[in-house]
Amino acid sequence: MPPSEPIPDSVPDAAPEDSDKDELDDAPDANPVATDAKKKKKKSAKPQQSDPPRVGLNTRTITHSARSPPRSANLSGWRWRTRRRPTSASGRLRQNVHKTIRPGMSLTEIAENVEAGVRALAEGDGLDAGVGFPTGLNINEIAAHFSPNAGDKPVLKMGDILKVDIGVHVKGRILDSAFTMSWAPEYQQLLDAVQAATNTGIREAGIGASLVFPVKPISTFCGHTITPYNIHGGATGKSIPSVKTTDLGSNQPRIIARCARNYAVDTFGSTGRGRVNEQGDCSHYAKIYKAPKVPLRLTSAKTLLKTIDKHFGTLPFARRYLDRVGESKYLLAARLFPFPVPFHAHIPFFPLYPELNHLVAPGVVADYPPLVDQIGSMTSQFEHTILLRPTCKEVVRRGDDF
Repeated sequence: MPPSEPIPDSVPDAAPEDSDKDELDDAPDANPVATDAKKKKKKSAKPQQSDPPRVGLNTRTITHSARSPPRSANLSGWRWRTRRRPTSASGRLRQNVHKTIRPGMSLTEIAENVEAGVRALAEGDGLDAGVGFPTGLNINEIAAHFSPNAGDKPVLKMGDILKVDIGVHVKGRILDSAFTMSWAPEYQQLLDAVQAATNTGIREAGIGASLVFPVKPISTFCGHTITPYNIHGGATGKSIPSVKTTDLGSNQPRIIARCARNYAVDTFGSTGRGRVNEQGDCSHYAKIYKAPKVPLRLTSAKTLLKTIDKHFGTLPFARRYLDRVGESKYLLAARLFPFPVPFHAHIPFFPLYPELNHLVAPGVVADYPPLVDQIGSMTSQFEHTILLRPTCKEVVRRGDDF
């Protein structure tokens, strides 16, 4: 190599542009904290859940639940995910309900808050996703199927027992979950007994398990299968007795649980007779699966049926939901009784609005009046949906509360 020439004193140590480049290269190393902060800022830009929860859950956010479940021979991955996707919404709603419901609140306010959360978290308000069935808010002797109608003003009291029944659906796959709240310690034993009975049913469930093992709840209630858009399984639905049933006989096939199906383990307990009757003003309705095609005399009844088909299909709905979608003609008729029907009156249930009655009478729409035990008794309910997978059973939404 030739010897290097001496550098004149007048020449700078480095060209200005090289100095700028060196400074830029050294800049990140000079302030690594700022760079890390920018990276962290980008990572934390994801939307945070609000309180009450109103940010949609289009992807599962729970780490242990985000793992892909094993697939069975007849179910693709998206179908498994659709069955399990409503679980995040249901879990967050249960947490919020436990935190926010207090004596002194009206049942209408509670129902509207819960259902607004369902629609927001499921990111839907119709047949694709949203409310699986009317939110059940059943107080004391009212065991099931009560949700406030427009104009109702019942208020939750300190000594009440409240059963909260929440339904979330995605693509018709319904997650059914219920629990009981009480602010009176004397009823805690009833709540504990019913919760233990539900856990017993879950423990005994499995592929091939018989559906007739006994516990001690309200005898007229049953668990049930859940099929797409049918909370009680539609034409192929199976009931899961909560008490011991009569022997089917050696010639009768045994009803067993099957793989790739959702089952609701639903247990009720009571301090009363342990049997319920239909009483009071009806709020729950559902179009019957494969309903018969019958001629309808009232034009308003035909319009109402089109509204039901468009917005609910065979999903259960409440009269409040008809108000919400702008269907008001069902309210045109006067009540059969000129006074509100109290639950303790023991008056047989009659549909109070003719358009709904014209759909109920021929078997197009089913009505589900409140189910009530004897007056003065207290009832409790706990319910989970389980999914029988090929390799295991899964409690679809187990939480810290239940």
